[in-house]
Amino acid sequence: MKYRLEWNYRSNNLNEKVQFSSEWVSGETAIQIGEELERTGKISDLYFYDETGTSWILKEMKKLLTEIEEDPHDITVFFDGGFQKETNQAGLGAVIYFKQGKKKYRIRANERIDEMETNNEAEYAAFYFALNILEELGVHHLSCEFKGDSQVVLKQLEGEWPCYEQELNRWLDRIEEKISALGIKPKYTPISRKENKDADKLATQALEGKEIFAKMLII
Repeated sequence: MKYRLEWNYRSNNLNEKVQFSSEWVSGETAIQIGEELERTGKISDLYFYDETGTSWILKEMKKLLTEIEEDPHDITVFFDGGFQKETNQAGLGAVIYFKQGKKKYRIRANERIDEMETNNEAEYAAFYFALNILEELGVHHLSCEFKGDSQVVLKQLEGEWPCYEQELNRWLDRIEEKISALGIKPKYTPISRKENKDADKLATQALEGKEIFAKMLII
């Protein structure tokens, strides 16, 4: 989750207050900035806002971060789906980065499923596969960034492009229901196939029958 600060500045030479706001930053950075601002003795009405518009004062912000520190947060998801027309099978790949406590982790996972019709359907299935992993991690009411090389899928998820295929609309409904149930605030970022090579490799390995689920501490 990212946070934005807003505060009023009191100048010795001005009789009025001037309002300022920050860029979006991590929770730890937001608290550090807030503490430094308060030490100046020249600010008032300091508030912290998350991406849903909820606000806190500094004391509440510190308590919030203490409570969520042990839960997964700062989540980035890479997903990819591979489709094998001859067998109507799909390989689903997901790479998930997240922080928990003071540590950063990576999960690499894949799955092979049957009865797929197109590569776009495989991409949707891969996205849903990643959501299921987030649910198992206990992720809820957080912002998550989803990165994939299928611009069609990401634009349709954003609602910018229409979706006319009935089967894909069913996947859209399932994904939107899951996102709503988990309270996730999604950010969709199209990337190149090169940037998505890890998720792509996992999808290929799934089609080859190599099942993978690995959680790794990142140093």
